[in-house]
Amino acid sequence: MDLIELTRTTGQKLLFEGKHDQAVPAALQSLKFAIDVFGLASINLVPSYLILGEASIGLGRLEQAEEYLMQANWTVLKTPECSNAIKSKLYRNLGLLYAAKGDYDEALRQLADDIYHSAQEFGTDDIRTAGGYYHMANIFFRKNEMAVADSLYTRVIDIWHKHLSGIIKVRTKTPLVARGPGPVFDDEIEEEDKLEAEAVQVLNAVLDIREHTPSDSWELVKILHALAMLQFLFKNLAAGNEYCQKALEVSSEEESEELEAENKYKNMLELVYCKKLQYKNEYLKRHC
Repeated sequence: MDLIELTRTTGQKLLFEGKHDQAVPAALQSLKFAIDVFGLASINLVPSYLILGEASIGLGRLEQAEEYLMQANWTVLKTPECSNAIKSKLYRNLGLLYAAKGDYDEALRQLADDIYHSAQEFGTDDIRTAGGYYHMANIFFRKNEMAVADSLYTRVIDIWHKHLSGIIKVRTKTPLVARGPGPVFDDEIEEEDKLEAEAVQVLNAVLDIREHTPSDSWELVKILHALAMLQFLFKNLAAGNEYCQKALEVSSEEESEELEAENKYKNMLELVYCKKLQYKNEYLKRHC
């Protein structure tokens, strides 16, 4: 069981990193392990089929992708107790498949089903639901329906920003009762690798779009702040500081009427920067 999860997580992480060719062997291995444990018709095979389907889409092998996804769909239909989480992932991948084929209307229908089932399982504002909004926004972007795309991108950033802010709040809080050297934020990050990789992919993609299209400056600042927090959680302090500085530069260009919003973001950015120094000092104390 551990080997199944390990190979699946590896495959999913490689997908988010854009390494589709490397994700295939990991997914095939996870599928082999799952078949050995559960047999050929089990719902437990579906996650591996989905990774293989998404990797095939990324490699442009759409017929092969469709075969994997139809196998997954057949298994889901034959399993009444299938979870909303698995259904969500299936419909998301089908949405990606139809988008790759250029059938945007069908892709949007599949992604709507993805969002529905993900919201049922996790809630409408969960980072796992945000992926559906993100892919739907990409389709509206391709259709040049920018108002809808912008609205969905904004929702994606709001969800990730809130999620990362919550983690930062916990990890920068020194416990009332000492439990060893260092504050809470020096603990190992508990987020799954696949979600960390997804955050990097999504935030950087939306940042690139915002930088090359007319958009609200404060929306850009919020993305940069989210990326700064993410790098802080990865303990990539130099990269986090770069995003902080860039966000402060963008915010300083705004008119005085936006002063309240500017101060709000500056305070958050300064928090990340101060905690960077705090972490560095704690590290030096322990290792130097």
